[in-house]
Amino acid sequence: MTTPIPLAVLQNVRFSYDGGTTWALDGVNLSIAPGERVAIVGANGSGKSTLGRIIAGLTAPDSGIVKLLGHSVFHDDTPNADAYRAARHDIGAVFQNPEDQIVTTVTEDDVAFGPENLGVARERIRQRITDALQQVGMDGSEARNPTRMSGGQQQRVAIAGMLAMKPRMLVLDEPTAMLDETARKDVMHVLAQLHDQGVTIVHITHREDEASSADRIIRMEHGRIIDDVTPATETTDAVTNDDSRSSSVFTTSAASPKRSGDGTPIVTLAHVSFAYDQHFPIFQNMSLSIDAGETVAIMGRNGCGKSTLTRLLCALETPDRGDITIGDIPVARDNGRRAVPLRRRDRHALRERIGYVMQHPERQLFAETVAQDVAYGPRNLGIHGDELADRVSQTLDSLGLSHLADRSPFALSGGQQRMVSIAGVLACRPQILIMDEPTSSLDATSALRIHRLIADLKAQGVTVIIVTHDADEAQLADRVIMLDGRDSMAVGPDSDVTPNDPDRTRSANATTSIAATPVVTRPSFIALLDPRMKMVLFLIMMFTAFAIGTPMQLALAAIVVAAILAASRLGPLSVLHSVRVLLALFVIMSALNVFFVRTGTPLAHIGPIPITDDGLWTALVYAGRLALVVILGAILLGTTTPVRLTDAFESLLSPLSRFGMHTSEIALTMSLALRFIPTLTKEMQDVIDAQSARGGSVESGSPAHRIRALTAIIVPVFAGALRHADNLGLALDARSYEGGSHRTHYRLMRVSGRDIAFACAVIVYLAGLVALALIA
Repeated sequence: MTTPIPLAVLQNVRFSYDGGTTWALDGVNLSIAPGERVAIVGANGSGKSTLGRIIAGLTAPDSGIVKLLGHSVFHDDTPNADAYRAARHDIGAVFQNPEDQIVTTVTEDDVAFGPENLGVARERIRQRITDALQQVGMDGSEARNPTRMSGGQQQRVAIAGMLAMKPRMLVLDEPTAMLDETARKDVMHVLAQLHDQGVTIVHITHREDEASSADRIIRMEHGRIIDDVTPATETTDAVTNDDSRSSSVFTTSAASPKRSGDGTPIVTLAHVSFAYDQHFPIFQNMSLSIDAGETVAIMGRNGCGKSTLTRLLCALETPDRGDITIGDIPVARDNGRRAVPLRRRDRHALRERIGYVMQHPERQLFAETVAQDVAYGPRNLGIHGDELADRVSQTLDSLGLSHLADRSPFALSGGQQRMVSIAGVLACRPQILIMDEPTSSLDATSALRIHRLIADLKAQGVTVIIVTHDADEAQLADRVIMLDGRDSMAVGPDSDVTPNDPDRTRSANATTSIAATPVVTRPSFIALLDPRMKMVLFLIMMFTAFAIGTPMQLALAAIVVAAILAASRLGPLSVLHSVRVLLALFVIMSALNVFFVRTGTPLAHIGPIPITDDGLWTALVYAGRLALVVILGAILLGTTTPVRLTDAFESLLSPLSRFGMHTSEIALTMSLALRFIPTLTKEMQDVIDAQSARGGSVESGSPAHRIRALTAIIVPVFAGALRHADNLGLALDARSYEGGSHRTHYRLMRVSGRDIAFACAVIVYLAGLVALALIA
């Protein structure tokens, strides 16, 4: 009988992120046979994710030999690009952070992207999309925007995108870290089904129960494989790497018994409603109360609003309606029409009282070293000198992070970054601590430290709010508030009722929190236009806007753009909000014309400078032109997905391919750049939120302090841009994007009567501009 050829062979593989100063992988030897199900476990920073990337063909090592699916992809210290591309056609990869793996803004288009790159026939792609979304429980979400989904929902979409490619080997890096218990079981069931179908599974995980489902468990430590065993011989300690010597930040006591709050409400929400999008409300009329000293766990399915609730409590979002009170601080007040946000002068008081550990730790780090990052919050609260140094040292010691004090937080593993972000918040000694998925992506040792920390904080009377998917972690709480899309319910720790019990009873403190069923609307007239026609016609209107020179022309252009905006159904306020920074910049630039145009009738003087009617008109025309261009651009981007833009760019540029230009790559680069802009905007906002949550002056300081704080975000935003660019490149490789004529298209581009009608309307508009210019 012929022995099957291994799908992955690694021989003496070494990899370093810092030029050989330290080794993420150091002499790794590994062979994975067809049909195996392999679990890779180990502490944070042990090299698991790096090993996963090399097995998936997404990263080349520094030295060694790598063979993937029979292709010799790395040999004699040299990567073979053609072999890597061929191997990746049959390898799927799911990353730790799904946000970086999503390439477009419509779920079904994103799932179709991989099969398109593989040249799958269009009629078969539809079935692959349906099957993949059903497998991960996201059927019915085909038209939704995955970039606006919760992290857990995004992870499901990312997995569906890989399943649609029908890979022979699937490499998953913590795929269930952000999923609720039901979704986690669904994913594990999907992996079991794929394994039964002969797909080779490589699963990086911290969870012992997930690892036990594998044929082999590979345990890593300091970049080396130290165990390669079957689940029957793998010991509990080998998976958990337990360390019972860890202590808490405030005390060195062991886990203490539960205690209830003192009966005095410290967090109150009354009739709160909130929605990011009017078609997808998150909360409607939610009320709940949390007592001082109480430990509460917030649980519920992905997308039910758990992270949104924490942001509302920290005044990082303002509810649409309702009241929120933290102690005696009015975080939001309903005036009968809308909720009024927290006043600026009260924000500093709120930051002194409440600490917030975000879901994505890498966005909460912005200093040059770990020690400086941990010191950021206490310094903003007025702590300096030896007291500050002692607090930083104590916090790092208690969380086992002292050895990272001088390291850059951006160079750490995902789990290490999470621990550092927690340390930075704990160093502020908050009265209320909010932790959003605090142990997600942490190894068992680090998770145990966090659990002991929670118990110690509880014993000291600190109010702790934990967002979690882990039922065992929820047992640390006095009460569990379930956000399940219908009602918000609470469970006591001494009750027979558990967070997973279908017969749980309603708490008197939490009433009627409803996450309404999303309303999926039919695409607008503008969204349904052929992307090539739309792009050309919009560009024509944008360029001709610069020829506007009379009041009548400007009025006509404003009317036409308003009509297009109405036909797009994007909502005027949302469009204006998305371009508000550019509009403000252009208005200021245009206003400068007032001081430089000296013709016309003087209306006033500012010192020796006359302000004339010609100057005012010139400023108005320039501002109007630029506003029209920006709004048209926002409508184009808001009604056309990145994939459709890619296809349109490629089609319009195709004649240039005759001259040797790589039009596919140019088209993808342009469309991904557009997809990247909102990602960077969100990255910047997250850094600002992180600074604000730790008492930074970006939101509540003097104008000078706020300007200095804004300049301080440049480095972390730049680091985030590089991280996203690197991950996006890996995502394209994982989805086998290579460009070229072999790529098929799920969405066909056809010019219809709708496009002809819109083109005629644009021609009439242009004729109107010319006529108005002639009669002026």
